[in-house]
Amino acid sequence: MVWEEKWSKSRNRIYYFNRKTGESRWEKPEGEGDEPQIRVCHLLVKHNQSRRPSSWKEANITRTKEEALEIIKGYRERIVNGEITLQELAKTESDCSSAKHGGDLGFFGRGRMQPSFEEAAFALQVNQLSEPVFSDSGVHLILRIA
Repeated sequence: MVWEEKWSKSRNRIYYFNRKTGESRWEKPEGEGDEPQIRVCHLLVKHNQSRRPSSWKEANITRTKEEALEIIKGYRERIVNGEITLQELAKTESDCSSAKHGGDLGFFGRGRMQPSFEEAAFALQVNQLSEPVFSDSGVHLILRIA
């Protein structure tokens, strides 16, 4: 949720604080922050057709979409078999800058992510791992954590 309910000691009343913008309001923002939010970790493998075929790991990504899919399938197998967690694997293998946080994208609501990613993420139950998901960024594995 973007808006937090806080207590003003000077006015002795509730106010609302937006963590993203730093804005404060006395009145509850209507319709904002009421949308369902989820939290996921993901692992991204980019390919040469990704919208930006480069990452913190590799300046020029040349692998094909098919190769990226095979890599993701291998990662999924390792996770499902209990060999490693998605978060551990994301730290070293994800092409997303969220790798440094174990692939954690934090909380988000609808309309914040690419449509295919969002649809897959919202369809998951907590602690459920997705099948490979294609987006303009590349191929993802998504783990819903909240």
